[in-house]
Formats: sequence, structure tokens, C-alpha cells
Amino acid sequence: MRVLVIVKANADSEAGVMPGTELLAEMGKFNEKLVEAGVMLMGEGLHPSSKGARVRFDGKKRTVTDGPFAETKELIAGFWLWQVRSFDEAIEWIKRAPFDGGTEIELRPVFEMEDFGDAATPEIREHEARLREKIAKA
Repeated sequence: MRVLVIVKANADSEAGVMPGTELLAEMGKFNEKLVEAGVMLMGEGLHPSSKGARVRFDGKKRTVTDGPFAETKELIAGFWLWQVRSFDEAIEWIKRAPFDGGTEIELRPVFEMEDFGDAATPEIREHEARLREKIAKA
């Protein structure tokens, strides 16, 4: 199963405070363990919301709101995408991450095509498979 691991923002990440050398080195070691175990598919940090935007959809109307956004606890500072055998395995991995200081991490299973049951017709499944192949080649 795939799991999205969401690193929540805090006042420092929203202020653009970069992690120090020690944390970067520790995170690099943790990421290396994830890669060696075949768990990590992707992982990135995000710029503060002041460099972002939100788009609201209301019928045909699109409203763009530039950051920053007020509710820091609802913002994301970074993410990983992991491939694990179970959700419990993902939880065990994140417990080993070199975070402290009240950092909050959210883990969310990613929908797989099988989760959609009969609504994912053979045609839809084929189309999705072709798109994934294109993405893999990019």
C-alpha cells in the first residue's frame, strides 16, 4: 500500500526558517534507510505558504487567493510518499524520524484503483495504467 506522510507546518517553517546542518544530516540518514528498505517513493519539503496560492472552485468560477495562509496548524511543510506492506509499518517507520519540538505528522493511505470497486471499469483501469506509464517515463 502507498501512504502519504504529511509533515505539518509550524511557525518556523512558515517563516522560511531552514533546518540546520545537524537536522539535514539526520534526515538524510533516515531517508537513506527508507530508500534501502524500498519504502520511500518520494519526499520533498515545501516553501512557506507565503509563496503559494489556493484556488477555489465554485461552478465555472475560479478564485485565486495568494498566501500566506493564517492557520499554520492546517498547512503542510513537506511530505513523503511511501510504499509499505501495511499502515502499521508506516507508523513504525515515522516513529523513527528525527523530529522533535512538537512536530506533527499525518499519515494517510493513498487510494489504489482496487479501492474504487466496480466504478473503476476495465477502460478506466487501462487509461490509468497508461497515464502511470507516461509519468514513469517522464
